Parts: sequence; C-alpha cells; structure tokens
Amino acid sequence: MNPTVIQSFEDFEKYNGQELGTSDYFKINQSQINLFADATYDHQWIHTDPERAKSEGAFGNTIAHGYLTLSIVPHLWDQIVRVQNLKMMINYGIESLRFAQAVTVDSEVRLVAKLKNVANLRGTVKAEVEVKLEIKDQKKPAFTGVLVFLYHFL
Repeated sequence: MNPTVIQSFEDFEKYNGQELGTSDYFKINQSQINLFADATYDHQWIHTDPERAKSEGAFGNTIAHGYLTLSIVPHLWDQIVRVQNLKMMINYGIESLRFAQAVTVDSEVRLVAKLKNVANLRGTVKAEVEVKLEIKDQKKPAFTGVLVFLYHFL
C-alpha cells in the first residue's frame, strides 16, 4: 500500500471525515512480548510464561500487553499516512481507548484509520484520528480509540 502524503493543513482538510487507509498486517511474536515486558517491568505470566498461559490462562496462549499493541501504532500509521514538511509532531492524547480483545502470541494485526476531525489552531494542526486495530481472522478488534496529533508544518 502506498501511504497518503500530507504536507499541509489543506492536504489534511481534503480527508476530513474520511477513511485514510489500512496498514499491512504485523505479526506479534513472543520475543516482542518479552522485550516489552522487560522495558515496562510487566512480567505477568499471561504475557511471558507460554506453558503456564497454555495450561492456566483464559486465552490458550500468551497474550500481548495492551500497551504493546498500542505502541506499534506509529509503525502502522506510517504505512497509512506520511506527514511531510514538518517542523515537529506531538502525540497530544488518546480519547475513548478501549481494549476489546486480547491479542494472542503470533497473531497478525493491522491498523485502520479514519480522520475524524482536523482543525487549524493558529498554525498548529490538530488531527483527531479514529483508529481500530484489527486482528486477522477475528471479528472483534484488539482496540478502538481516537488518537490526537499536533502537527507543526514548516
């Protein structure tokens, strides 16, 4: 997929209220889960102990941390939209984030993004993006929410 290129507020405005696209699928493996556990000091067995997760867990296997699934958004977002001509970009907030389904190890996920709203705030562009992280072959998404970005164009 070729990402949409945005270089100004006017470019963003063209997509207001529209779906921006869908990323490629991304596989979440046990090594990534373990590294995330190390980085966040969250070594709960449902994430890091495959044998115990298979025998005692509710999901039949280890699961990715919810925040791990959220942390891959920049990688997947970059496949959908490339914002260029930037002085700076700020992750401003997350609204209405809901983790709807666990992502089991070796699942593939992809991001679907829609531009909910864009506003020019005296030269700073505020973009509200509705996101959904889909899990391959699952009806329910891993999460849904609205990400808010601030873009400062050159």
